[in-house]
Amino acid sequence: MTTRRVGKMGWSRTLGLLAKGRNINPETLLATDYLNHFNEVVMLIELACDMPDCVEDVAAWEPLSYQEHFRRSTFAAKELAILAYENSPPKFRDPFDAIVEQADAVALKAARELTEAVGDGENMDAEKVAHLANTHAATLRRLVDMASGIINGHGIRTHQEDIDAILEDEAGDDGISQDEIDAMFG
Repeated sequence: MTTRRVGKMGWSRTLGLLAKGRNINPETLLATDYLNHFNEVVMLIELACDMPDCVEDVAAWEPLSYQEHFRRSTFAAKELAILAYENSPPKFRDPFDAIVEQADAVALKAARELTEAVGDGENMDAEKVAHLANTHAATLRRLVDMASGIINGHGIRTHQEDIDAILEDEAGDDGISQDEIDAMFG
């Protein structure tokens, strides 16, 4: 199913009115409930330091689109959340989607690296596992904070140096490009 952004035809304002009191920001038309998907994997990654068996759960985590998250959720206004997201103003949705894409990449990279570091568990390098878990969890927390800022209508509340540090920490093929980051501020 393809969705059409309604944009300036009045739907954003109408959806904003419908969103009031339903944990959907009436301005951005985005809901913080979606971030629970990432908070779950952050918690699992953090647990991997002390409980390497949790790495299996990290590896089982899969990215979910905003719509799929709400379709699977018990969120009371899930259909409204999906419709609102599909009509979210591009100035909010575009940087939000870019951050979600980066968070997905970081979580998948964490799963790969932690799985490799834990191995069969017998020759596990606990220091390496702890380092990877702490690094990836911190990066994901920063990305979730950035996404939360957008959802709540505050934009990206960080300095360019912070974003550069995130990219540096997570360097590799999975990272978001500098041009994409710059476009978020343009």
